[in-house]
Amino acid sequence: MNNNNITIIEEALKTVYDPEFPVVDIYTLWLIYDISTKEENKEVFILMTLTSPACPMWDMIVEMVKNAINEKLPEYTTSVEITFEPMWSPDAIKDDDLKRMFDL
Repeated sequence: MNNNNITIIEEALKTVYDPEFPVVDIYTLWLIYDISTKEENKEVFILMTLTSPACPMWDMIVEMVKNAINEKLPEYTTSVEITFEPMWSPDAIKDDDLKRMFDL
């Protein structure tokens, strides 16, 4: 795994926003569970979740993820898998100020 490419991918993901929470990127929201690359095949694999299984914008978010990575690493192919194991919760957010955004 090329750590430089992982850093590039992380930075690209910080430009993608969930339309329901447009002030916070999906990386900071902790929607990204895993990032891996296969350097020999020029592949990127993203394992992520959504804030809700009923998210009506899931396909748009997946396309935004692929486009953001492709913009930084155009020679790579990106695959995105959505999982709800574990289910996302605001508790996953490490920043306390950000977490308050989700307090009811």
